[in-house]
Amino acid sequence: MLTSTLSITKRMSRSGSTAIKRTQTIARHMMSTSSSPPQQEEPSVLFESLLAARTYKLNRPAKLNALDHTMIGLLRSKVENWNTSDLCAAIWGSGEGRAFCAGGDVDGVVRDAADPSTRPRAIQFFKSEFELDYILAALSKPYIAIMDGITMGGGVGLSIPATFRVATEKTVFAMPETKIGYCPDVGASFFLSRLDGEMGTYLALTGDTLRGRAVFEHGFATHFIPSRRVPMVLESVSALDNTSSIQKSSQEDYYKRINEIIEENASEAEHSGAFVSEFVGAKRAAIDFAFRHDEVEKIYEDLRTLRNHRDLAISKWASTTLDTLDFRSPTSLKVALRAIRSGRTKSLVQALNMELQIAIACCSGATPDFKTGVEAVLVTRTKERPNWSPSTLEEITPEKVDDFFNGKYITDKDRLEIPEPFASNTISKPSRFALPTEIEIRDVVTGSHVTSSGSGVTQDELVAKITDLYNGKMGVKEKVLEVIARKCETTDNADGNRVWMKWVHSTEAPQ
Repeated sequence: MLTSTLSITKRMSRSGSTAIKRTQTIARHMMSTSSSPPQQEEPSVLFESLLAARTYKLNRPAKLNALDHTMIGLLRSKVENWNTSDLCAAIWGSGEGRAFCAGGDVDGVVRDAADPSTRPRAIQFFKSEFELDYILAALSKPYIAIMDGITMGGGVGLSIPATFRVATEKTVFAMPETKIGYCPDVGASFFLSRLDGEMGTYLALTGDTLRGRAVFEHGFATHFIPSRRVPMVLESVSALDNTSSIQKSSQEDYYKRINEIIEENASEAEHSGAFVSEFVGAKRAAIDFAFRHDEVEKIYEDLRTLRNHRDLAISKWASTTLDTLDFRSPTSLKVALRAIRSGRTKSLVQALNMELQIAIACCSGATPDFKTGVEAVLVTRTKERPNWSPSTLEEITPEKVDDFFNGKYITDKDRLEIPEPFASNTISKPSRFALPTEIEIRDVVTGSHVTSSGSGVTQDELVAKITDLYNGKMGVKEKVLEVIARKCETTDNADGNRVWMKWVHSTEAPQ
C-alpha cells in the first residue's frame, strides 16, 4: 500500500513539473511575441527600377487596388520624377492580385462629401485623380499599362492614357458609375465619345462589362496577350535599351520596338476571322441605332421598339438593356449622355475639367444619388433598385441637368492644375497602336484615305491593304471583317467579274 502511494506521489510530482515547464514555455513565447516589433503594413504602391524601365504596382489587393488619396500622391510624385529622369526610358504600370484597379475608393469620398467640413477633401480627391490621369496622357516616354484583371473607373483612368494598353484573358473592363448615381469620369467623356459608333454611349449609360479579348477588339486595349506572358514582356522591354543607345535612336523607333515586343507575344483569336465579343453583327447595329440619340427618353423608345424585333437575340438584348437602364440613376443617365455628347468636341483637359464640375456637383448637393448609390451598391449591397431621387426620367428637366455643367457648384480654384512640361506636351493618341477604327476602314472603302488611289476595293483587297498599313498586326483581319459585315455591301462591275465594297451610311434599325 505504501509502495503504491509513493508511486502515485512521484507520478503527480513529475506531472506537475511538466505542467509548470509547459506554462513557462508558453509565457516565454508570449513575452517574445509581445516584445517583437509590430509588422509594418506594405506600401499601397510598389516602385521598382528594372534597367531602363520604371515600374509601379498598385498594392491593395484586398481592396482590388482601389485608389485613395495616398496612392494618387505616391503615383504622381514618381511619375513626374520619371518623366524628367535621363535614366528612365519607359514606364510600366500593373496591379497586385486579381485587379489592375477596380476604381476610386468612393466610399470614403462619399463620407467626406456628406460633411461640409470635410467636403473639400472629397473634391480634392477628384481633382488630384484627374490631374494624374492627364499627366499620364502627356508623358514624354512610352507608358505601358497592364490591365491583367479588373479594370474599372479610376483604373480605366490610369490605363486609358497609356501608349500601350495590354489586356489578358483576366481583364474585366467597365465604367460602372451610373450604377452608383455618379457619372463616367477620368476622361471618359473624351475617350468613350471617340469609340466606333455608339459603343461608348452604350457602355457609359449601362455600365456593361467587356471581358478578355473583347477589351482589345473594341479599342480599349492596344494588344491582347496571355497573362502568363506578361513577365516576359516586362523583361524584354526593360532590357530593350540602355540610356545611351536610346539617345542614338529616334524616340519613334523606340516606340515601334516596344510595340514589336508586345506584338510578338500577342495571341491569335480562337476562331480566325471572327471577333469573340458578343457586340457584333445585328446586336452591334442595334446599339448604334438605339443609342444614337441626344435624349435618354428617345433611347428608351428605340429599345422598346427593338424589344419586339423578330430576331430573338436582338429582342432579348433590348429587353435586358431596358431592365439595366431602369436600375440606373435617372439623373446619372441624363448627365452621362450630356457629357459624352459634349466630350466629342473637347480636348482631354477640357473634358476632365467638365467632369470635375460634375464630380463637384455630385459632392455638393446637386443630387443625393451619389450617396444613395454608393451605400446601396457598395455598403449594404442590396439587390433592389436604389431609392433614386428623382426616381423617373420625366422628373429631370434640362435645367436640372444644366446645373452639373454651368459651374453652379465650383469656384475659381476648382480647376485642374497641370504642371509644366505636361501642360505643353503632346497628348498620346489612344488609337495609335490599337486596331484600326471604323472611320479609317470607311475611308479606305470610300477612297478618301490618304493612301487610297481613288479606285474601289474588293473585300480581299481591303483586308490586305489595312493589314499591310498595320504591319500585320494581330486582330486587324477580324476587325475589318466585322466592320464589313455591318457597314458594307457588295456591288458588281458591269461584266460581273469583280465585287467591290460599298459603304452603307444608314442608321436604320437592324433588319
